[in-house]
Amino acid sequence: MSKIAKLTLICLLFVTGSAMAQIDTPQPSPAGSVYSKVGLTDVTIDYFRPGVKGRKIFGSGDEFLEQFGEVWRTGANSGSMITFSTDLKVAGQDVKAGEYQIVSIPGKDEWQVMLISEPIGGNESAYDESKAVVKAKVKPAQPMNVVERMTFQITDISADNTKANIQFSWANVMWNLPIEVNYKEQVMKDIAQKTQVNPAVYSQAANFYLSQNMELEKALEYMNKYLAIGENSNQFWNVHTKALILKALGKKKEAIETAKQSMETAKASPNGDFGYVKRNQDLIDSLK
Repeated sequence: MSKIAKLTLICLLFVTGSAMAQIDTPQPSPAGSVYSKVGLTDVTIDYFRPGVKGRKIFGSGDEFLEQFGEVWRTGANSGSMITFSTDLKVAGQDVKAGEYQIVSIPGKDEWQVMLISEPIGGNESAYDESKAVVKAKVKPAQPMNVVERMTFQITDISADNTKANIQFSWANVMWNLPIEVNYKEQVMKDIAQKTQVNPAVYSQAANFYLSQNMELEKALEYMNKYLAIGENSNQFWNVHTKALILKALGKKKEAIETAKQSMETAKASPNGDFGYVKRNQDLIDSLK
């Protein structure tokens, strides 16, 4: 073997050995991820979490890490990415399903928050306003305690599962960016398709319409179809739902009769009534 070949082999062994000997240590700004389903929409945020580490974070002047009035990647390293599985509204603005980078401009009394369709990573100077699919103004607030690690959360999901907030907090600042989803049209389309091929979903369809207080006559029709199948009329929990639908329709007499039927079946159940005797009695009392 020539001297050059030997030298090359030694170099390769050194490089390989060095790579294998790398020490795994914690990152200064560790990766983080948060996920929630809002309605039928999957919302995921992947980001890097810088720490305060005794520094002054937001303000004007050389002593502050992030300057008021300047574009910030809203995180460390390559920034923060948010993904939506369906179309939705963000701060009242229409947004298509997809992945976007969260970019912001901090301010004392107001922040601007943008979602951009073409990520800039950690290069704030590459920010192009024309790529912003969302431009929103949010009011910063002060958290109860200093937040050491930058944190995103998906909070305040509404009772009807149509609204939530993307919440940011770091150091002495927090803000919310509202989102809103519309799943009713998607569910109704699903109902129309699946009830044609699977009668077992009639009860699900009825429960959905009741929960939304919409098309209640249709809800009653679906529940009647379900209860007419086989021994389904013995399912006192679904008979109780029928009573609730009748109540919502203002059919007081029919609702009371149906609640009594549900209660008697529940009393006779060998596996217990699961609280439906009381539920039916409460429903009957509310209609007297």
